[in-house]
Amino acid sequence: MTIDRKVATFDLAVARFVSPGQSDSGDLEAVRRHERGAVIAVIDGIGHGLEAAAAARIAHDIIAEDPQDSPIALVTRCHEALRGTRGVVMSIVSVDATRTALRWLGVGNVRALVQRGCAGPDAARAELLLRAGVVGAGELPTLRTSVIPFHEHDTLILATDGIRPQFADQLSVAGPPRAIADGILASHCAGSDDALVLVARVG
Repeated sequence: MTIDRKVATFDLAVARFVSPGQSDSGDLEAVRRHERGAVIAVIDGIGHGLEAAAAARIAHDIIAEDPQDSPIALVTRCHEALRGTRGVVMSIVSVDATRTALRWLGVGNVRALVQRGCAGPDAARAELLLRAGVVGAGELPTLRTSVIPFHEHDTLILATDGIRPQFADQLSVAGPPRAIADGILASHCAGSDDALVLVARVG
């Protein structure tokens, strides 16, 4: 399934795969606009099935309730709310539309990267440094956000571990977000777990 939206000043598409035999996905996106920009998160409930989906939904609702909060505040709030559940891994991006920048933070293995421009696989790239841990279980790692530019024609991609990591090896962002998301899912979905890829582009 693919979802297309216009949020703040960028276009966004989501493609997902639900594990065989399951009716609900534990992989979920949270996208909300606010007065300074938007928040974009991809959440992966540990395991799959109803319990993973329920944990992901808790994190989604916390992010959607206060999208203007910092990524650190949102992850910390999710951690407390998810105690007693399976927990989640997640990457969260706060887009500041007025300053053409983003702040991002990842706990676990939801990969996030920004590819510059539309020049093909050799374009410059920035990738989020992920911190080991599970949101909702044990102790969180030290949380630090990094800030990078996010300009017109830059493309943000987030993918759960149901997408094989090789998707980034020869990544081209020349097409629209829907085509990129669908192409990554079609070519790199492992097929044995929930999978989600989100693509957003400025302008």
